[in-house]
Amino acid sequence: MIPHGVEVFVGLEPIDLRWGFERLSGVVAEKLGRSARSGALFVFFGKRRSALKVVFFDGTGLCLFYKRLDAGTFRIPTAPEGEAAVVIEERVLEDLLDGIDLEPAPARRTRSTRIVTH
Repeated sequence: MIPHGVEVFVGLEPIDLRWGFERLSGVVAEKLGRSARSGALFVFFGKRRSALKVVFFDGTGLCLFYKRLDAGTFRIPTAPEGEAAVVIEERVLEDLLDGIDLEPAPARRTRSTRIVTH
């Protein structure tokens, strides 16, 4: 379903997932400075990050893909402060849609165990 060789933009600000084609196309133009009909995929998250929408143009019309996870939340990629979106690769989008955490887990401090003999 995901077209190959396309740019993928992930919006970093949560949106109201009730929005449809026209409103999301407006967000793409206003916030990202792109056209929804450019051929790129535009991914948007809801406030709780348990659902997302993808808007893309397939050559004949706009498509809207909606996914809600049964459990857990989508992990939004990070970007520099003030950025409205981040560009990701197709493989990363597939992982994102599968609910895989895109960011590495923070390093945990482990307590070393010393064996003391008397």
